[in-house]
Amino acid sequence: MRRIMLVAGARPNFMKVAPLMRELRPHPDFEVRLIHTGQHFSPEMSDLFFRDLGLPEPDLNLEVGGGSHARQTAEIMVRFEQVLENDRPDLVCVVGDVNSTVACALVAKKLGMLLAHIEAGLRSFDRGMPEEINRLATDALTDLFFTTEESGTMNLLREGVPPEKIYFVGNLMIDSLRHHLDAARRSGILDELGLGLQDYILVTLHRPSNVDEPQVLRRLWWVLSKIAVEIPVIFPIHPRTRARLENLQLTAVAGMRLLPPLGYLDFLQLMSSAKAVLTDSGGIQEETTALGVPCLTLRENTERPVTLSLGTNRLVGANPENILSAWREIRSRPAISPTPSVPLWDGRAAARVREALQGFFNRDDTADRHYAAAGGQVGK
Repeated sequence: MRRIMLVAGARPNFMKVAPLMRELRPHPDFEVRLIHTGQHFSPEMSDLFFRDLGLPEPDLNLEVGGGSHARQTAEIMVRFEQVLENDRPDLVCVVGDVNSTVACALVAKKLGMLLAHIEAGLRSFDRGMPEEINRLATDALTDLFFTTEESGTMNLLREGVPPEKIYFVGNLMIDSLRHHLDAARRSGILDELGLGLQDYILVTLHRPSNVDEPQVLRRLWWVLSKIAVEIPVIFPIHPRTRARLENLQLTAVAGMRLLPPLGYLDFLQLMSSAKAVLTDSGGIQEETTALGVPCLTLRENTERPVTLSLGTNRLVGANPENILSAWREIRSRPAISPTPSVPLWDGRAAARVREALQGFFNRDDTADRHYAAAGGQVGK
């Protein structure tokens, strides 16, 4: 039995960890411990997601809380080092691109442990993004790379990663979406808010480039206020974003609803039923692609290019004219049909990760052939 330590710290991590826990924990080949760093620590940012996703209580919560990038990363490293010194797993598995990801990757490799990265290889090629630094640093340390889309695999190959270390498995976030979509559609959030299908837009904003720059945030708020005249704007608001709006004395106008952070099921229902989604989130670009919902990404770049080529996503930046023009194109056309399927976004990514781990630990070419026959792609 191989002992795997699975690390999560923030909401985007939880959606990726949940299907992997369902796949690995009952399996006789693996003993899995779930470590929550506590990077997202409020009930709305953590507890609701654990409940909605059916995640078990973590085996350990490091409870690091908030703080600057340096302070938070350092605190995670100090506390995680103690965990690994007491319990040395066969493999540490980190997910995504948050501070918890890079902090735990650094600690694991300094202690000489095997490291796997779920969602490896994604690149925005914008080093002004903290997440890009986290992605680059984590992949520089990783031993096993699990990619969600072909661009991730190609980026890693260009960076010199041996192809036998790369496993194109698909997208764990889409595993969660497919697993929970029926339950989300039973959510009462639309009735609670008095909304009908496709008669509102959904907004999320949290990236520093948008919310920490006063002039940018003012422009985005002006655009949202203009759109709210035409269609209700539903905005579940991140605590950091709320604080920035309050500092600038920006308040909701008629037609705009500011909500507290929502649980996974309520948010998934709002996203799947929206006329469009305006966001700066990476994961939401993927989820809207899987749902066939138009997405306007309020950024100049994306680390998930498959959402542009095969999905419903469009980059519009923070330019008010671009945003309004793109929104009015969406408003004028009928609801779109589901998008073409993205390779391996079929709800079986967690099973492919498990099969790849079995092949790796068994050092058995037969296992790798079985993995490839099941739909996974090794070294491509």
